Amino acid sequence: MNIILIEDDPRIADFLQRGLRAEGLLVQRAATGPEGLSLVLDAVRQARAGQASTVVVLDLMLPGMNGMDICQTLRLQGVPFPILMLTALSTLEERVAGLRMGADDYLCKPFEFEELLARLEALGRRSHGLQSPRPAQLRVADMVLNRESMRAYRAGQGLNLTARELALLELLMSAPGRLFSRERILSSVWGLNEDPLTNVVDVYIRRLRSKVDEGRSTPLIQTMRGLGYRLEAPGEMPPQALP
Repeated sequence: MNIILIEDDPRIADFLQRGLRAEGLLVQRAATGPEGLSLVLDAVRQARAGQASTVVVLDLMLPGMNGMDICQTLRLQGVPFPILMLTALSTLEERVAGLRMGADDYLCKPFEFEELLARLEALGRRSHGLQSPRPAQLRVADMVLNRESMRAYRAGQGLNLTARELALLELLMSAPGRLFSRERILSSVWGLNEDPLTNVVDVYIRRLRSKVDEGRSTPLIQTMRGLGYRLEAPGEMPPQALP
């Protein structure tokens, strides 16, 4: 999936670009309204040539041309891409106006990266008419996590995990073989308010590894030095990047 990010705040744009690319998504960024409109129209031509699907992440307050005008222009030209509108303006009137202009979803700043990612995934599925039900149980090799009871087992033996360790394990097991960056793990399990320079992710990975892998012949949690962590069954190939 291709993301066109139209955002003029360099701090927000940099954070989103790094986080989305770590998820295997392609990201193009524009800092002004006219530049963003041009990127989207170029992507329409590429999509007609068989390129990957595209979701537009559109800030409302932009130099040169505001998000409302961009959204309206795209819809008047028949551009079908889903549009997720970002804004610091959160009144009901503003949200309704954005949706009536053709936006598919609306997210107010500040927001959690995990929520943004979930909304993008939902928009991508919706654009293809697909449904992805959330499984009640996750299984990787001989490890099972029951999402209803939030209990984990390895080789039939219960694991004594804290709530935070369970949340971390659920994230890793939700996509076996996928590499999770520290930024993604921090945002998903602890939230964006956590200091990005903290080593809490590394600390909890060590704790989780001691309970999941210690004393076993087949470790499941793997470290990719400088990149992040993943959980996969031995001998399985990591999945390809998201389309």
